[in-house]
Formats: sequence, structure tokens, C-alpha cells
Amino acid sequence: MKKISQFANAPVIGGVVKKAMSAVASKDARNISEHFSKFLMPTIANTDALRDEVYKLRYQVYCEELSFEEPNATHQEKDGFDEHSIHCFVRHLSSGNLAGTVRLIYSKSQQQLLPIEQFCSHAITDKQIYPGRFAREEICEISRLAVPAAFRKRAIDKFAGAATGAIDPSTFSATELRCFPYIAICLYMSAVAMSFKTKRYYGFVMMEPRLAKSLSYVGIKFHQLGDPVDYHGQRAAYFIDSRELRANLSGGYQSLLQSVEHELFGNLTLETDVKPDEFSLGWSV
Repeated sequence: MKKISQFANAPVIGGVVKKAMSAVASKDARNISEHFSKFLMPTIANTDALRDEVYKLRYQVYCEELSFEEPNATHQEKDGFDEHSIHCFVRHLSSGNLAGTVRLIYSKSQQQLLPIEQFCSHAITDKQIYPGRFAREEICEISRLAVPAAFRKRAIDKFAGAATGAIDPSTFSATELRCFPYIAICLYMSAVAMSFKTKRYYGFVMMEPRLAKSLSYVGIKFHQLGDPVDYHGQRAAYFIDSRELRANLSGGYQSLLQSVEHELFGNLTLETDVKPDEFSLGWSV
């Protein structure tokens, strides 16, 4: 896939290459979705104990591994937006460790701004799409996605496209290793599923352009709202409508999304009207 991707923007053949990459990724995702739930389980953090696990993982990633935030005595990474967020995590079943987390921030009032409005409004130059254009109860922000080093890197193994990294292949099975690169995608899908479930369809996020480009190959297409700015590295503001994403995902990723939704919401239909506070107050299925 890495060798093919260098031709994705080439004249004439670029479109064909992108379709080929999407087809390969879709087939792989369908295979992964069949195994994902055996090793990794997406879950809503709807209790104080589960949210504490999330904050500790965020501390590990944002304070210790990436040094984005200052260390503190509590060994938890928290801020004021956590009080009006839905938190989700992915647990590695055999070890019990958290393999990643993400939150979906919402606003309870016009005065309660999203982080992208409060800190990065200058990154949004699109005149048609910006948080203030939509009803406050219909917007959200995908934030604080964190995957610890042990799960975001793979050692060289027998699978094509495997990257160098810190995982010892003797620690995890071959199928588990193959699932790990999908953790970040699973977290984005979890955020989109929560967005759709709570009817906060219009999502904003700050992310690296190269990540947005990679996600587009599988139908997770974010709309860029401006040029990259310096925000923990070069990041740009992006927008996505969770209803459009669900309609545009490639076949294999549709299967993966369905697996994620089943783990998060059980047998409840996605048309059920669930308010964000119901997650925060211990809503469960």
C-alpha cells in the first residue's frame, strides 16, 4: 500500500490508484472486522471509574509520551471540556489495557464554545462551514484521540505494509498485530457513531492533513476548513457530517462501523434519540 500511495496524486493514473487503494483497504477492513471484537472492544466510559481510566491513558500519551501537556501529581490529563463530553475507549481484551480513547465534546449553551472555537477559530477560513452556522445542539468536536505507543506501532512482521515499531511479536498474536493499525480508525468511527446517535451530526476536529488524506481512502472524508496552523504540530480544521460518512463508507468499513456500533450501543436502533447527558450520567444498554 505504501508503494502504491505515492502515485495517488499523479496525473491521469491518480484516480485509478486511489480506487485501487480504497478497494484493498475495504477488503482488509472486512477481514479485520471479523476479528476485531475478539481482541478489542469499544466502550462508552459512562462511569467515574471508566472515565478515570481514560484520563490516566490520556496522561500517559499526552504528558509522558508526547509531552503535549505538563505532568501533574494526579497522573490524569483532564480539562474543563470533559464535563460536557462523551468519552469512549477501546480495551485490549487479553491484557485488559486501554488501547485508545477519544471524546466527543458538545455544547450545552451558546456561551459554551467548542475547543476549536475557543483556541483555533483562526484556522477556520471557510465562509460556508463553521460552528456558528449550525444550531448549538447539532454540533460537536472530536477531540483527545490517544493511542499508547504499544498499540500505535508494529514490529516488522509477515504482513505487507507492516511498519517498524515497539511491539514484540511474541507478546501478541499475528491477528492481533494486524488489528492494531485500525484502532485509530475505530476511535474515529466511535466518535462518528456517538455523533449520529446523539443527533449532533456536524462534527469538527483539528488533525494532521496527512491523517485526513489517509482516512479519505476508505471513505472517511473530512472537509478541510482552512490552511494548517501550528497547534501541537501542523494541523488543520476539518468538518464532517456523520450522516454523509455513514452513506459513503466503503463496504469493508461499513462492516467495521457496524461492529463498533454493536459494541457501543448493543441492540438499540440508531434512530433512538439519546441525549449526550445520558451517556455522562451512566446511560448503558
